[in-house]
Amino acid sequence: MSTSPSQPSPSQPSLSLPADSLARLRALTADGQRKLLGLVGAPGAGKSTLAALLRDALGAERAQVVPMDGFHLANVELQRLGRADRKGAPDTFDSAGYVALLRRLRAQRPGGDIVYAPEFRREIEEPVAGAIAVLPETQLVITEGNYLLHDGGPWAGAAALLDEVWYVDIDDALREARLVRRHEQFGRSAEAARAWVAQTDAPNARLIAATRARAHHVVVLS
Repeated sequence: MSTSPSQPSPSQPSLSLPADSLARLRALTADGQRKLLGLVGAPGAGKSTLAALLRDALGAERAQVVPMDGFHLANVELQRLGRADRKGAPDTFDSAGYVALLRRLRAQRPGGDIVYAPEFRREIEEPVAGAIAVLPETQLVITEGNYLLHDGGPWAGAAALLDEVWYVDIDDALREARLVRRHEQFGRSAEAARAWVAQTDAPNARLIAATRARAHHVVVLS
């Protein structure tokens, strides 16, 4: 089953948008100008679920979701670099390409060209180029991912291109249980799923949590 950027993943629950976040969204978009909103959080925190809620609150004609995960390096490149067993770490993405896309989205104007973004397809564990079309009239671009506030390498240029960055928080035990289910849904055994969460997702989560204080707003999901 394909997980599109406009829908929560199968392992994420249905939630409602917190009232304070809805008020902040309305304030951010009140002037009608193009805005870029970043959602950052650990793996399994519910970033794609929140992105879908925000898009739905504005309407698909005004908002588009562009996940950072489209910039995963291809599996063949991860294998060449010896990083396949760390997929999801900061150096397993094309971070410079992601920052370049943010610059294009910030410069996009009504009447201009469509900007195409890649999408990560979990059913094949690969990115697909040009899968997301961002129309020039789109008012709000919601981009979600792990490293929007990371300050290493090209990642350090991402936050300055975003009008706001919200940190998505959740109980760690719930988040890790959700991750195990997600890995199982996409082909790993229960044992392999738990091992991946402990050995790969957990170190990344700690790195992401260290950036929480730099966010403009914290959204607590349960």
